[in-house]
Amino acid sequence: MTARDLSGARVAVVGASGALGSLLARELAGRGARVLLVGRDARRLADVGLDGAPTVVVTDIADAAAGESVAEAATEHLGGLDGVVDAAGVVAFGPLVDTPDAVIEELFLTNVVGPLILLRRLLPMLEESRGFVALVSAVVAERPLPGMVAYSASKAAMSAVAIALRTELRRARVDVHDIRPPHTETGLADRPLSGQAPRLPTGHRPEDVARRIVDALADGELDLPAEAFGKPPR
Repeated sequence: MTARDLSGARVAVVGASGALGSLLARELAGRGARVLLVGRDARRLADVGLDGAPTVVVTDIADAAAGESVAEAATEHLGGLDGVVDAAGVVAFGPLVDTPDAVIEELFLTNVVGPLILLRRLLPMLEESRGFVALVSAVVAERPLPGMVAYSASKAAMSAVAIALRTELRRARVDVHDIRPPHTETGLADRPLSGQAPRLPTGHRPEDVARRIVDALADGELDLPAEAFGKPPR
């Protein structure tokens, strides 16, 4: 593992208007990073509460133009980019036969296709800075669950992206982190695109998960499975 100094690092946090994304942005800023907040909810981005006036990009990762918007903002306000953390995501529950086609499409558009197009635009900047990519998927990427077939598949796809991209970018010295946190109490399960969440065990505290992820970025841990987060507090 190769440690990385996050102080002064220019990092785009995609999904910063979400519960985990906002905490990741705060944790990074607390370690001296210059954070670019990216999300689709302008009010929630404003509520992240970083010191000063952080750069904000209001966009939907499912929009093919999102990468261009982030690249322009990073160039104009930060002078480049040293890292991208993708913490955006949506979820759906229920048997596959009951999952609407439009929901399956949105799951993959937000969780897979959008991030791929975004990264395609931002990778030249990361290659220039020898930066990093952190893809936050979920425990279902390694342990797919019934009643969450499409969601599990979308998260497993992002884990595959991380593994393949890590090798692809090795010569460019861009680190790619595959992060698969366990169930976390972000409230995402209460806002599914369809279906209803099954009874889930008590999850991890989002602030603990965010801290562990940023520790991994600083320490150069490229593979962060669910077990690396330990057991949730009782």
